[in-house]
Amino acid sequence: MLPPSIKRYHYWTGLLLSVFILAHLANHLVALWSVTAHLEVMEALRSVYRHPVVETSLLLAVVGQVFTGLRLYWRSRQQPRQPLAGRIQIFSGLYLAFFLLVHTGAVLTGRAWFGLDTNLYFAAAGINTFPFSLFFVPYYFLAVTAVFLHLASLHYLKGRRIWGESGARRQALGIGGAGVLVALLILFAMTNQLQGFPIPADYLRALGK
Repeated sequence: MLPPSIKRYHYWTGLLLSVFILAHLANHLVALWSVTAHLEVMEALRSVYRHPVVETSLLLAVVGQVFTGLRLYWRSRQQPRQPLAGRIQIFSGLYLAFFLLVHTGAVLTGRAWFGLDTNLYFAAAGINTFPFSLFFVPYYFLAVTAVFLHLASLHYLKGRRIWGESGARRQALGIGGAGVLVALLILFAMTNQLQGFPIPADYLRALGK
């Protein structure tokens, strides 16, 4: 058995990251209206999440989520076969651990090494530049979808006692479906409505172009 403290830490750091991630995704959706609106909302959010105390807390939460998530995954291998919702929770969590490590590392490297403002153009550069798009399109799509699937499976597993089996299943399917829609809308916004996003030269140089 894992110590209860590890599960509690995973839960509370996950809750903190969920608030940040959902706000971050909402900010990306604003790009459907305009890049200017997106950047204005981003600057307002940055005044909160780039505060040294908040940013440090978020970075520690990322490390904690990955570490405790891998511990929970390793423990699950020694348990009987999980139901579908449990397997979805595990595999979406593993992808999120991969994404959090890679994406956080890329953002910190972009800021510290390349001196870039890691805004919409930083994320859109790989999506709109071939052949990098072959990696970055599914990379971002799966990340957004995994967030919602992780939440949906947890909602189902915890919510059966409250809403019943069928009610919790319908709600979980709704959350998962919303994740796919949000992922597609974000990619639609970040590709300039599939017309291609003009990327400034500094961001292309970070890709080696």
